[in-house]
Amino acid sequence: MDLSNIISIAGMPGLYKVIAQAKNGVVVESLIDKKRSTAFASQRISALSDISIYTTGEDMPLKEVFAKIYAAENGGAAIDTKAANDAALREYTDKVLPEYDKDRVHTSDLKKLYNWYNLLQKSGLLETKEEEENSDEKKVKTEKEKTPAVPKPKKDVAAKSMAKSNAPKVKAQGVRKTGSA
Repeated sequence: MDLSNIISIAGMPGLYKVIAQAKNGVVVESLIDKKRSTAFASQRISALSDISIYTTGEDMPLKEVFAKIYAAENGGAAIDTKAANDAALREYTDKVLPEYDKDRVHTSDLKKLYNWYNLLQKSGLLETKEEEENSDEKKVKTEKEKTPAVPKPKKDVAAKSMAKSNAPKVKAQGVRKTGSA
């Protein structure tokens, strides 16, 4: 799971994938509707790899939080934030991430967390390392099966020997100096 090119833009809904660098910002693609736009340098942009959640110990990066939710849900979607009330969100978070700091993590933060998780899960960007390796192996196998064996071209021995014997030999010319030194 690589979250380094997934960003959140303040004031814009959803998450965005960074496509390219632009003159005055970055070109992004929405994970919701796949539309491309430009995020300007003046906007508040946060990479998901830089965001963490408060816990009773050290802060936990979102990558680890998403991995815990992924493991708890067996790769499925998390709680629906629109259907759940605040108490249900807190109870679900206690089950998935019991070490989160209940005083410093607000309900709005939890809603955003689960909305982001569900969006990434729907987009297929939350594969674990084992699943990525397995899918890479499957891709390599299918590519090998699809590519037909290309026969090697036959060498024309007669044409090759004639080219050697009839080719005129050209003598390399040297550099000529002019003027006095």
